[in-house]
Amino acid sequence: MAMDVVDYEVRGAEMQFVEIELDPGEAAIGEAGSLMFMDAGIEMDTVFGDGSKQQGGFFGKLLGAGKRLITGESLFTTVYTNQASGKKRVAFAAPYPGKILPMDLRSLGGTLLCQKDSFLCAARGVSLGIAFQQKLSVGFFGGEGFIMQRLDGDGLAFVHAGGTVVKRELQPGQTLLIDTGCVVAYTPSVEFEIQYVGKIKTALFGGEGVFLAKMTGPGTVWLQSLPFSRLASRVFAAAPQLGGSREEGSLLGGFAGGGLLGSVLGGDDE
Repeated sequence: MAMDVVDYEVRGAEMQFVEIELDPGEAAIGEAGSLMFMDAGIEMDTVFGDGSKQQGGFFGKLLGAGKRLITGESLFTTVYTNQASGKKRVAFAAPYPGKILPMDLRSLGGTLLCQKDSFLCAARGVSLGIAFQQKLSVGFFGGEGFIMQRLDGDGLAFVHAGGTVVKRELQPGQTLLIDTGCVVAYTPSVEFEIQYVGKIKTALFGGEGVFLAKMTGPGTVWLQSLPFSRLASRVFAAAPQLGGSREEGSLLGGFAGGGLLGSVLGGDDE
């Protein structure tokens, strides 16, 4: 399927969204729940798979859907097609604070590997697949790093990263050690493997985990300062039902909200 060439504009600062302009007949694909708004004249269609296999028969559709299921995504993708006679716009919003990265797959060699939850939307024709890492250690210890999402095509894809984004160009043989959750995307020429930190006291008390992603050039790597898993764990730990404070800086808030004092005053003696 030919790629749709779309115009776009990324708006906002901390909570961004991307606004895509579609010519008549053009379409964009988006993850479920990412739509912000769309002009009248754009039609939504939920398709089996990623929308790029529609000419491949049932087996092609099943293969595309199966790849998405393995990465933990929905079996279905939403396609937004401009059925009007003039230009129309559709917008997709980021799920949490961070940056939206426009990725021109043509200039990246046709393929990009990214975290399975980072894909936001793309021009119609971009294929969504999976990329298994060669080393089994990644699967056992890598957490977010074992199954990466693979974007193929020569069109535009939009990837979301949490917090601040850093782009690093690695020279041949140059190595970067990264927390696995901080890897947003990288080009296929980069060698990806998991490396053990080493010292047991670092693993137990360092707070940075036991394993790191070892990225070796040549190629490009995009990093995020705030992985969603890290954000979610902080929110979960601060929840009142777990003893966290309902009011920042309040000692009594933590106790009364769900800690020891709350149990005593509330009569939770069963």
